[in-house]
Amino acid sequence: MHHASFRRRTGALLYDAIAVLTVLYFAGFVPVLVAGEAIPPGNPLLGVYMSVVAFMYFALCWRRGRTLGMQAWGIQIQTTSGARPTLWTCALRYLAAWVSFACLGLGYLSALLNRERLTWHDRLSGTRLLRAGASAS
Repeated sequence: MHHASFRRRTGALLYDAIAVLTVLYFAGFVPVLVAGEAIPPGNPLLGVYMSVVAFMYFALCWRRGRTLGMQAWGIQIQTTSGARPTLWTCALRYLAAWVSFACLGLGYLSALLNRERLTWHDRLSGTRLLRAGASAS
């Protein structure tokens, strides 16, 4: 089994940041079209809506085995048992990734300190990132 390197993970994360920002940009038009006017800054419902859209991007991609960034960098996601993540696993991973990021990125940097290259959100959700084509053993 070949765990995804920190360099590949970082590359995929940067690609996915561009992808999700693009999705959010276009998703931002929907509330404006529905309301028929500009949405005021700081609207909490807009924040919830955008958070759900971002989660759906990751959940849909992870359920299929990879995001656009993961595909570009030759990475796939699976659970520790070798299966594709469930929606619950995706939700747990998504929320834990925010915690990993909010702690000054320490949750991401922890992948440098262990043999399996697992981040905090990998450990909490029971997932792992592997080089594409690598399977559970």
